[in-house]
Amino acid sequence: MPVNDDQFSSRGEYFESLEDIPVNPSQEPTLGDLIHRRFNRRELLKGALGVVAVGTLARLSLGGAAEAASAASGRSSSAAASDFAFDEIAHGVDQTHHVAPGYSADILIRWGDPVLKGAPAFDPMAQSTAAQLGQFGYNNDFVGFVPLPFGSDNGDHGLLCVNHEYTDEEVMFPGHGKHDTAFSKLTPELVDIEMACHGGSVIEVKKEGGKWRVVKDSRYARRISALDTAMRVAGPAAGHPRLQTAEDPSGAKVIGTVNNCAGGITPWGTYLMAEENFHYYFMGSLEGNPEKENYQRYGVPGNRYGWARYHKRFDLNAEPNAGNRYGWVVEVDPLDPDAMPVKRTALGRFKHEGAESIVNKDGRLVVYSGDDQRFEFLYKFVTEGRVDTRNRAANRDLLDAGTLYVARFDADGTLSWLPLVHGQGALTADNGFHSQADVVIEARRAATLLGATPMDRPEDVEPNPANGKVYVMLTNNSKRKAEAVDAANPRASNIWGHVLELTPDDGDHAATTARWDILVKAGNPADPAAAAMWNPATSGDGWFACPDNCAVDPQGRLWVTTDQGSKWKKASGTADGVWALDTQGTARGTGRMFFRVPVGAEMCGPCFTPDGKTLFVAVQHPATDGTKDFPGFERSSTFEDPATRWPDFKDGMPPRPSVVAITKDDGGVIGS
Repeated sequence: MPVNDDQFSSRGEYFESLEDIPVNPSQEPTLGDLIHRRFNRRELLKGALGVVAVGTLARLSLGGAAEAASAASGRSSSAAASDFAFDEIAHGVDQTHHVAPGYSADILIRWGDPVLKGAPAFDPMAQSTAAQLGQFGYNNDFVGFVPLPFGSDNGDHGLLCVNHEYTDEEVMFPGHGKHDTAFSKLTPELVDIEMACHGGSVIEVKKEGGKWRVVKDSRYARRISALDTAMRVAGPAAGHPRLQTAEDPSGAKVIGTVNNCAGGITPWGTYLMAEENFHYYFMGSLEGNPEKENYQRYGVPGNRYGWARYHKRFDLNAEPNAGNRYGWVVEVDPLDPDAMPVKRTALGRFKHEGAESIVNKDGRLVVYSGDDQRFEFLYKFVTEGRVDTRNRAANRDLLDAGTLYVARFDADGTLSWLPLVHGQGALTADNGFHSQADVVIEARRAATLLGATPMDRPEDVEPNPANGKVYVMLTNNSKRKAEAVDAANPRASNIWGHVLELTPDDGDHAATTARWDILVKAGNPADPAAAAMWNPATSGDGWFACPDNCAVDPQGRLWVTTDQGSKWKKASGTADGVWALDTQGTARGTGRMFFRVPVGAEMCGPCFTPDGKTLFVAVQHPATDGTKDFPGFERSSTFEDPATRWPDFKDGMPPRPSVVAITKDDGGVIGS
C-alpha cells in the first residue's frame, strides 16, 4: 500500500500504522461486545456506589463519582489499604527517565555493550556485523532472571535473559534519516548488522555493594541472533513438508529467530523467546504460493525489512514455505551456552506475546500466551507430562507434548478453553487439517473455526502463584465499531486498553473453564469520553493507558508497564512507564506510577529478583515514537538529531535501548 513517509516519526510508527489493519475474519462477539453485555448500565451504576466496599469497578471520575463512592462506604477514598508504600512520580515526558523517591535506577547494559569475550566497545561510527554478534542487541524487551547457583533463591547473582525485538535504522545508522520504505540505502553489511541486533542476550549479573554489574567474560555469556544461530524444530510440526525448504529439506532446522517480544522462564530454568511480528521480515509475491491463504491470515509478507534481498530464507519467491518457520516459541538453555535452541511447535504458531508459565496443582506446566494483534486470541498450553523438580534434564522435551487451547469469553463472566486438537470439532481434513501439524501451523484459523473470542490486542499474560489468578494485558483496539457504544461501553475507538483477571475453576490452570472479570479499564478517569474504570483512590498520576507487559513480584503484587506507541499524547499525554496496581481489598483497582521512560521510548521487561529487592526493566526505542508531539522538538528523530541521547547524553552517541536495574536506597523490598 502507498505510504507517506513524512507522516511517521520512526520505523516503529510505520509498523504500528500497518498493524492497525485487522486480518481476523471471525464473526464471533468481540471482547468489547461481551463487556457491554456483562456490565450493563444498571450494574455499572450500582458499582459506582460500592466500588470501594466490594471491589466492583465502575466508570468513575476522580471527582463526583469518587466522592459518591467514598460517601457510600463511609470512608475517604485515600483510606483504601494499598499493598504498596512508595511516593509515586508525576505524569510527564522529557529526555530522561524518572523513578520514585527513595529508589535508584541504574543503567546496567546498553545496545552495543560487550557481551561475549573479546567483543569491542561500542563505536556508533564503526559498526560491523562481527562486532554486533558479540555485543548487546537492540530494542531489549523481555527480561528474565535465573538465580545462580541454579535452584537457589539468590537475589544477588544470576543470569539475565533478554529479548531483542526489532531495529530502528533511522537512529541506529548515520545518514539514514527517516524510515526508508524502499530500502534504497540498505547494504549487505547493514542488513547483517540488523539481523545480528535481533534475537537475545544471556548475561551474568552480580550485585555488589548495592549495585549491579555485568560479569565480564562470563562462561554463560551468549548472543542469539537472526543471522546465524541454528535452531532445532521440535513438536508436531517438526519435519513437516510445510516447513521444508531448499536450504533445509529436513524441515527440522531453522537459522535464527525474529521479533522476540515478551517471553518467560520455565521452572527448570530455560528461557522462552516468543516470536511476535514475524511477518515483517518476508518479501515476495503470494501468487501461486500454496500457503497464500495461510500467509494472508498472518499478514505475510510484511515487506518491512529488506533482508530478503540478501538472505533467501526471507524471500517467499525463493522459499515458499519460509513463513511457516517463524511465529513459534523458542526454548533456550541459558545454563548451557552450547545447547541448540529449540522451536517448540506444540505451543502453536501466531504472533506470540509472552510465554509465562505456572506449575499446576497436578504437576503439569501451563503456559499462557497472547496473540498480539487487534481481534486476535488468548491461548494456553498444558503439558502432557509433569514437571520434575528434582531432575532438570527430565523436563528437556516437556513442551513437545500437550494440549493447546484458545479462549472463548462468555457474557455471563465464564470462560471456556477450547482444545485445538486435530480431529476434534471443525479441525478435520474437511477443513484442511490433516494432522496436528496443520493445526499448530494455522493456529489462528483453527481458533477462528472453534469460535474463539476476538480480543483487544492480547499481550502479556501473567499467572500469579500467590492467589491463583491470571492477569491479561489488552493493550488497545482502535477498530472497535461505533455500533457497540452505549453508556456501559462508550469506547468506539478504544485507544486505552484493559486489564482482565481470570480465575481458573477450583484453582486448576489445566481446567477447561474459568471466570473472567475486569480489573481496570485504562484511560483518564477524569475524562468522561474515556469511560475508564479505576478505584477512586487512584490519583491523577496513578492511571495509565495501553497496558502491555506485567510482572508479579515475590509478594504476589501486580506491576504493569505500558506501550502507547506514537499515540501517547492522545492516549494519556504522558510517557510510558511502570505502575503498581492493587488487585485485592479496598484498594483493588488502584494504580500508582513508579517509573517513567524518556521521550519516544516504550516500557518493557519488568522482572524481579527472588528477594524482591531489584526490579529490572527494559527501555526500548528511546527517541522514536511520537517525537513530533514532544514540545520543543516536534520533528522526527535521526541518528544525527535525536529527540534524546539517553542514556549516555554524549554528543555523537545515539539513543541506546538499555536494561535498567532499580533498587531501593535502603536496600529493602521494591514497593514496600
